[in-house]
Amino acid sequence: MLRLAATLALLLAALAIGVLADRPLPPADFTLINRGDVTTLDVQRMSWMQDLRIAAALWEPLVRNDVFSHEYRKVPAVAESWSVSPDGRTYTFRLRADARWSNGQPVRSSDFRYAWRRGLLPETAGDYTNFYGLFSGAAEWARWRSEAQQQFARQSAGRPRPREAEALWRETLDRYERDVGVRCPDDRTLMVELERPVPYFLEILAFEAMLPVYPPAIDACTVIDPVTAMARVDTAWTKPPNLVTNGPFMLTSWRFKRDMRLERNPFYWNAAAISVDAINIPSVSDPNASVLAFQTGAVDWVSDVTPDYRGDMVRAKRQYQAEHAELYRTLLRQGLDPVAIDRRMPPDPRQNIHVFPAFGTYFYNFNCAPNLADGRPNPFADRRVRRAFALAVNKQVVADTIRRLEEPVARTLIPPGSLDGYASPDGLPCAPDPAAIDQARRLLAEAGYPDGRGFITVEILFNKDGGHDLIAQSIKKDWERNLGVSVVLQQKEIKVFRADLKQRNYMISRAGWFGDFGDPTTFLEINRTGDGNNDRAFSSPEFDALLAAAEIEPDAAARSRILAQAERLLVEVEVPFIPIHHYNQVYLFNPHRLSGISPHPRQKQSLFRADILGDGKGADTPLELPLRPVLPAPPAPAVPTGSANR
Repeated sequence: MLRLAATLALLLAALAIGVLADRPLPPADFTLINRGDVTTLDVQRMSWMQDLRIAAALWEPLVRNDVFSHEYRKVPAVAESWSVSPDGRTYTFRLRADARWSNGQPVRSSDFRYAWRRGLLPETAGDYTNFYGLFSGAAEWARWRSEAQQQFARQSAGRPRPREAEALWRETLDRYERDVGVRCPDDRTLMVELERPVPYFLEILAFEAMLPVYPPAIDACTVIDPVTAMARVDTAWTKPPNLVTNGPFMLTSWRFKRDMRLERNPFYWNAAAISVDAINIPSVSDPNASVLAFQTGAVDWVSDVTPDYRGDMVRAKRQYQAEHAELYRTLLRQGLDPVAIDRRMPPDPRQNIHVFPAFGTYFYNFNCAPNLADGRPNPFADRRVRRAFALAVNKQVVADTIRRLEEPVARTLIPPGSLDGYASPDGLPCAPDPAAIDQARRLLAEAGYPDGRGFITVEILFNKDGGHDLIAQSIKKDWERNLGVSVVLQQKEIKVFRADLKQRNYMISRAGWFGDFGDPTTFLEINRTGDGNNDRAFSSPEFDALLAAAEIEPDAAARSRILAQAERLLVEVEVPFIPIHHYNQVYLFNPHRLSGISPHPRQKQSLFRADILGDGKGADTPLELPLRPVLPAPPAPAVPTGSANR
């Protein structure tokens, strides 16, 4: 059986490598596997990690995160400088004169205003509308636009009214310029007025949803619907050769389910920082093929290692560290980051697996709507039911026997200790002891389902890759054994899974969230009523009121206490989700060959920093975090024993 599996894996790897070779283009300097195909390069609509990673290489925001600083400090990007008013509400940015689009045109302040207006439009329907709503007058403008469109559609009654639709569009643009606090005094000055002080606003500006876009490219693909007055945008603007970007790279090829190719933007202002001329991103969905493609030298970096045996790969690395325990401990005491330690130890293939703590949490969603998608009453609209199901899950089994990646089990949504000054609540137990099971059964009985009788068949929705099936099987057993309910598993292709999640066509689903910026609200906001990332349809006036109170609280310590109270309400009382484990990110790359991959828990990468060491093109100076022991280190290896050698 193992021989058959190995043969199949080799065939898949050969197919993957064949995809890499099937091209008339010259070889790329750097090849990576980006865990899943890119779904969109529309920056105002993207939210998945693989999309954001590519966007960060193609576009440049006003400010960047320095992924090689422990503080994740903000550094100038398109903006060469900025200032903040004493009340913290007005930011003034000065754009650098040499910022250029990939067609050579200058990047203007109005390009940012255009992008943010587009993100706020109701018809764009992006997941990060709340970011654009921070500008003064933005929420009122969006409400006006939505109501005006609805009224227009009612009056049209299906009849085209092109002149009136165009007039409403012009009024929309005029109102935005007049009423929303984004001003462009000249092409190189951008002034932003916020509704309220936002202490993490620069963090938001560094996020991909706030990237600029090139207006002529989108305007060429936009029509105003004569029946609804909505701006309809053809996605052709996101494909080569139409896509115009302002970052270190430009997109030269995108072959669906085959590959993407990025090449240097010849007009990028900071060309000296780029060490590679071209990046190839093949589409390799099979986890085994990804690993074998790396092992055969076809790729330099696998950004998410997901085969079932990755736990064995991690254990092999710990064995290697144990074999060099004295040197490893010496380097660890020096406060070096994990990649810097690997680079100073003897080369060995076992070094190529990297496990880094991540600013993210894996959890199970409950659909909290009153009715399910098929119209049936939804028992999970009752928080007693949700809490009962949460108490009945053995998270420790998931972490220790399924994931096997040294990941901490989760009681909370926000990874504890990840944010300075924030104290996490206790949350619910991680493993159901008899008392927890008794409490779960009592709650279910109070909700009208004694011993699970009369409860509908529970459906767990998940996508097929990443080992989600094994986690679902374990949780299914927990619920059937501890609660007496019947559970079925629904495994779907990733695109269908995402669509069902957004349309809330599910009962319970797997989910995960990585923080977008360094503040508790990056996790908490996804549970606010109406938030674009609130896939749970959860709504709590008490929770929303706590978030609103935190928004206007000027004292940082008091604000943190309010947000901790909000998280406690989520994870101990309302329970719209079940935290399962906090992520560790697993990468595959040779630290003696590849530089520029950051081990920072925020797990954002600046691909333009990638450098193939020894190829004669880059500086060949490995990028590493400063010598400061802030990042959690892997456990120090013990001396190997007989059982560890099996």
